[in-house]
Amino acid sequence: MTTSIKGPFDGRKWAFFGAALALLLAAANLRGGLVVVGPLVADIRAGLSLSASEFSLLTTLPLICFSLVSICVPRLARLVRAPVLVTGALLLIAAGAGLRATSFYSLMLAGTLLLGSAIALLNVLIPGLVKGYFPRQAGLMTGLYSVTLSLGAGLGVFLAVPLRDAFSAWQAPVLLWALLPLICALCWLGMLRIRSREMAPGTAGRISLWRDARAWNLTVFMGLQSLFFYSIATWLPKILMDAGLEDQQAGLATSMINLAGIPANLMVPIIAARMQDQRPLVLLVLVLGVTGLTGLWLNPTAAPLFWASLLGLSGSASLSLALALFALRTRSGLEATSLSAMAQSLGYLLAAAGPVVVGGLNDLQGSWGSALLLLIAAQVIQFGCGWHASRPGFVTPDQQRGQGAPGASEPRPHCCDCSAVAQALSRFRLSNSDFLTNT
Repeated sequence: MTTSIKGPFDGRKWAFFGAALALLLAAANLRGGLVVVGPLVADIRAGLSLSASEFSLLTTLPLICFSLVSICVPRLARLVRAPVLVTGALLLIAAGAGLRATSFYSLMLAGTLLLGSAIALLNVLIPGLVKGYFPRQAGLMTGLYSVTLSLGAGLGVFLAVPLRDAFSAWQAPVLLWALLPLICALCWLGMLRIRSREMAPGTAGRISLWRDARAWNLTVFMGLQSLFFYSIATWLPKILMDAGLEDQQAGLATSMINLAGIPANLMVPIIAARMQDQRPLVLLVLVLGVTGLTGLWLNPTAAPLFWASLLGLSGSASLSLALALFALRTRSGLEATSLSAMAQSLGYLLAAAGPVVVGGLNDLQGSWGSALLLLIAAQVIQFGCGWHASRPGFVTPDQQRGQGAPGASEPRPHCCDCSAVAQALSRFRLSNSDFLTNT
């Protein structure tokens, strides 16, 4: 998908690569500090004498923070420059991860709140930054961002048990994710000089999408894919260990959720950016996810790495597709940030129920069958919402409804039809200059 909108780094090769590196380093810290506790569940519960419900708060509270904080990010971004927000968020991630490495449950909860709030801030900001900083490379940058995010999560799970064994303490792998954000924050110090007119504070008023059906479908799609990821990341080690695998084998299989999904993370946004209609990708997500869950339900020990890889491909494809749609179904970085905030605030509120409900069903029935069937049903609903959200067209801000805003529902031109793109953008600029302040 081509665009004539210029980014702040066009024609500045080294500044472009520096900004891309800073963005990817920020993305590397978005999952590792959260998922690292999954393989350490037995050690943490034994060391702190925690019940299952008390431990569940360590995985559920971040999702609640995602929901509550995400909705506030667009307003915060109108008051504070984005590089300042990103730098501050990285420092909060370091502080939160450090508190989660203590042996006091109350401090771990406080650290979890800090960690979840800071990650929520970055979750919402980064899609808008991709749209605002790299408008010509939105598909590629979304793919690289998704790959980096999954690499961080995969390494968090993969290194958890070896680091625990090497240092004879479950705190060692948790502390790793308190040090990395500090290093990454140094790269953002140089970004403080970067100014983008579109992403600058006060460049536009509030953008609301609460009356847009496409935005609502993308919100549910985002929520259900997050519910799927956090449910599987939390309980897959226990599912496999209950089936007879050793903890190291279960940890290796769980790491495949993220590592096997790397190709999907990279390619799905690039492919999606070249398509008018992304519905075939939504169908692919459904087939991969249902196949992996069915195999895990019927015979988890037959091919645990294969089932986990299918789940990873499905989860990574759905996440990167959702992130790509934030850019592909909006016309500016400000709209992308607003759509990201809406989808992630309500979506993560829905996702927060996933680990609790899945664990609760296992406690009630003493098996994982019903929980896995519930996740299969959620995949089907996710497919329906994604089918609608990925159709050609754009979201329409509430402020434009009833004004006959041109281009609100017209499909995207084909990626090779450059003249059609130019005409559509030209019509849009004439009537929507408040939202395209960078042109």
